Amino acid sequence: MSGTTTGIQGKGHKGRRGKGEELMVPRAEFDSYYGRPVIKAPSWKDRDIAGYFFTGGLAGAGSVLAAGAQLTGRPTMAKALKISSLAAISLSTAALINDLGRPARFAHMLRVCKPTSPMSVGSWLLAGYGPMAGAAAASAVTGWLPRAGAAATGAAAVLGPAVTTYTAVLAADTAVPAWHGAHRELPYLFAASATAAASGMALVVSPTRETGPARCAAVLAAAADKAATAAAERRLGMVAETYRSGKAGKLMRCAQALTVAGAATAGLLGGRSRPAAVAGGLALLTGSALTRFGVFHAGMASAEDPKYTVQPQRERRRERAAETESRGRSHTHPHS
Repeated sequence: MSGTTTGIQGKGHKGRRGKGEELMVPRAEFDSYYGRPVIKAPSWKDRDIAGYFFTGGLAGAGSVLAAGAQLTGRPTMAKALKISSLAAISLSTAALINDLGRPARFAHMLRVCKPTSPMSVGSWLLAGYGPMAGAAAASAVTGWLPRAGAAATGAAAVLGPAVTTYTAVLAADTAVPAWHGAHRELPYLFAASATAAASGMALVVSPTRETGPARCAAVLAAAADKAATAAAERRLGMVAETYRSGKAGKLMRCAQALTVAGAATAGLLGGRSRPAAVAGGLALLTGSALTRFGVFHAGMASAEDPKYTVQPQRERRRERAAETESRGRSHTHPHS
């Protein structure tokens, strides 16, 4: 144990604990396990898993925007987003399979369906969403079977939000402190980041006259992204250091700057200037990708440093002890 000790306290020291009881050995400040991580960090590669997070979010949110564009008479945007969603979900699945090692392992995950397992639910989501996104894109490109294409577009839009956010649940379900500690905020952050990416894609591939809803979505997504990040950092306490320092800190700061700049450019200039719309869209796409890589590396940093596992546990233990003691006093108080 690499804890620190400061010496032995003698009689009369102010560290007395009660009648006749005194602390002979100071408390050890345990902050590591022989200098080694307390938990084993996931063996994931950032290119595969952070890329899987990003492309899956882009696909799911893109399907929602595509359905909205089709319903509101924006055919170019709808077609482009259907194609981009198919490409993104294909890349996402390929990244996942590459991380698993071989395609058969992905097929093996479909042998059972466990509602309590985010990985199992996610595998079935991908298996259901992918064909719908493919059918919607194929119909949009060829013009064949428009009714079936519209049905596939609707089905992909229904599954899109789940495809966008289940990866956050998957990460938060681990013991990694920076992910598990933010399990309430991480799905909102992933949803906002994915919406920003899909809006950015719409701005890049659509004519300016059709991008009004995408510009509004970009501004709202940027605000939600910033709010969710701030809320996650507040809840994480000292673990939030992993989002502010090192490689993750650089990625998150760049992501925030690009997302805000992209949304501002899209909102202020995107409706009048095609180059501005493209620049804003590219900034939003890049910002979303960096957010996923930043979250990934913050999680890895928190798993590798034992203090991010030990100290929050100790704080929770002290809070529970204080709460129990407070309840005991209230029950024994003569006027309670």
